[in-house]
Amino acid sequence: MADAGQYRKVRDIIMSDPARRIVVVSAAGKRDKNDHKITDLLYLCYAHTQYGVDCSGIFEMITSRYLEIRDELGLKVPLEEEFEELKARLDTKKVSQDELVSRGEYFSAKLLAAYLGFTFVDSADWVTFNLDGTVNQETSYNVFRAVAAGHGVVTPGFYGSMPNGHIKTFTRGGSDITGALAAAALDADVYENWTDVSGILMADPRIVANPQTIPEVTYDELRELSYTGAQVLHEGTIFPVREKNIPLNIRNTNDPQHPGTMIQEHFENDSAPERFITGITGKKDFSIVHLSKRGLSNEVGLLRKILSIYERHHISVDYVPNGIDNVSVLIQSDAIEPYLYTILGEMQQEIEPDKLTVYDEIAVVAAVGRKMASRPGISGKIFGAMGQAGVNIRMITQGPDELNIIFGVENKDFAKAIQVLYDSFVK
Repeated sequence: MADAGQYRKVRDIIMSDPARRIVVVSAAGKRDKNDHKITDLLYLCYAHTQYGVDCSGIFEMITSRYLEIRDELGLKVPLEEEFEELKARLDTKKVSQDELVSRGEYFSAKLLAAYLGFTFVDSADWVTFNLDGTVNQETSYNVFRAVAAGHGVVTPGFYGSMPNGHIKTFTRGGSDITGALAAAALDADVYENWTDVSGILMADPRIVANPQTIPEVTYDELRELSYTGAQVLHEGTIFPVREKNIPLNIRNTNDPQHPGTMIQEHFENDSAPERFITGITGKKDFSIVHLSKRGLSNEVGLLRKILSIYERHHISVDYVPNGIDNVSVLIQSDAIEPYLYTILGEMQQEIEPDKLTVYDEIAVVAAVGRKMASRPGISGKIFGAMGQAGVNIRMITQGPDELNIIFGVENKDFAKAIQVLYDSFVK
């Protein structure tokens, strides 16, 4: 939604299919790499006013962007008065941060509704938050079904309202959540999430040149990919549509003919029968705390005691590979670093291990795929490929559902491990 050209692309996409009747929009983004996102400018405006610094220049950039889009599209939407009122409230500190930063989506939706000839429905009128900040789905769905029935609708993403009527935003990327809520409210046939990429890529393009798009992925696979490092969708996007068993299709606004990635609970007929790895992902900068103790496996409750030490310090444990008389705990390094020596001391005192060792600069690499369970010898092939490439594997873990194979390597071998997996099993 960065400029008038993008609005035209969006119009063509929507008008090409009569079933596309509900549209959720984000704020205007960057027109080029040196440009600014409108939401970032709105946050900056709010910060200026809190410190008594004039933000008129920044606010003028925001205003002119939307007026330029309006005028280039030949629309007659009277935005000037709303901008003037918003600036006056900003200057007198009578607008909250949430309301101010939500205006990017608000003005985008107003313009697009006029351009399409659809009805504008303010998301503050239907996305209802509970007092604890969670979405009241039942109320939100009932209201949206009533206001969206029988006609085309454009509604802003990213925000809703609290019970007292005050505007509340989701975290950044929250327009995806609004779209999912709208799809769930209407029991849509599909939720199309239009972005600037042609679906989910099989590997990080910063590591693998021109990785293939994943044509189909289950919600379980998506969860695995996201947890192990893939930047896919806002986590809150998944729940509303998965709960209603609505397929989610990630598409590219700039390449509308590309089918993108289809996400749903399961697939009857798989479009890529020979591909057993769905995606490859990972993260760097983990630490392994390795504990050895003779008779560990025979001591009832010992693993619970070990994990309770981490729980005591509110540290989330990522993986726990173990052997007969040893257990390793894999944790993100920045999470454990402030408490490391305290935890090691408590381990020595409460567990009395024979050996306690810490390994730093560990990266986690994950091969995710629902078909791996039906292919014998996958682990052997993966580790054989790593060995031939000279990548030293420091840790291995795999769930009984065989949805993923996760292994640890040294940080310095992270990119190589991703590339070797892709070259060996995808190309």
